[in-house]
Amino acid sequence: MTDTPTVYVTREIPEAGLERLRERYEVAVWEEKLPPTKAHVVSRLAELDAEGLVCLLSDTVDAEVLDASPDLSVVSTFSVGYDHVDLEAAAERDVAVGHTPGVLTETTADLAWALLTACARRTVEGHAYVEADEWETWGPTLLTGPDIHGATLGIVGLGNIGTATARRAAGFEMDVRYSGRSRKPDREAELAAAGVEATYVERDELLAESDFLSLHVPLVEATEGLIGEEELRRMSEDAVLVNTSRGGVVDTDALDTALEEGWITRAGVDVTDPEPLPGDHPLLRHAPERLVVTPHIGSASIGTRDRMAEMAAACIEAGIEGEPLPHSALEDAGVE
Repeated sequence: MTDTPTVYVTREIPEAGLERLRERYEVAVWEEKLPPTKAHVVSRLAELDAEGLVCLLSDTVDAEVLDASPDLSVVSTFSVGYDHVDLEAAAERDVAVGHTPGVLTETTADLAWALLTACARRTVEGHAYVEADEWETWGPTLLTGPDIHGATLGIVGLGNIGTATARRAAGFEMDVRYSGRSRKPDREAELAAAGVEATYVERDELLAESDFLSLHVPLVEATEGLIGEEELRRMSEDAVLVNTSRGGVVDTDALDTALEEGWITRAGVDVTDPEPLPGDHPLLRHAPERLVVTPHIGSASIGTRDRMAEMAAACIEAGIEGEPLPHSALEDAGVE
């Protein structure tokens, strides 16, 4: 053993972060495709006497993990969300917790629009149609879908990503409406400056009047199953649902029924419940005609993932050096 602190990384993150860590610490990385078990993480932290842990959303960081190494001083999650980390337990043990807020806002909004347009213009279905050698001629009604321009875009949760998604509607001259716990005049002003007039409405009205409904809320107790049978039935049968937030925000069984019975026309989702979604899951029988699924790639641009890696490394550095974290999950969550 050396006097150099050791950091354990539960997945091979972009080199921009790993290189930064290796310049100052001993770094051990789990290099397999699938995540390590919690038991393995506990074992490795203890074996390494690790002072730092870089984890992902798929890792459970609870009291057992936090107690694995007596020298553990900081956990840094390669994600904006931190619901997989027991913040109360970390605070009790004086373990700092970092995350990567803000960095993926624009990139995730890009993907929300990619799903929206893919569903509206049926591009994934069109590719499958060509690949199956069914394209015999141009047809007046072949793969027609709803117009995006001039339609009503509903945003559930006008936070950073919801606002970025709404801002992109300016080029389509859409009627933008949103719902949430309260009206957000500051966000409305921000959007107005970008050429988008966003109107606050109650959720039931938003559900009923949106041609495209995009979800941008965190997964907490109040939002789990937020979109279920009742909400899907309130939507127009021509509506498209887009989810780039968390899989648990939508009731999977209700969505399956909604697509089967035509309560809504299509859905585009980057997050699922369960996640990963098994290839034989009943929901996938609707793809690609009524469903487009991507494997949680909302932040998957090279630039964004590099910045996330650098931010995660910066939190590790600050925590090991006993300095305030540049992005503290404990502070953001109000945990002392």
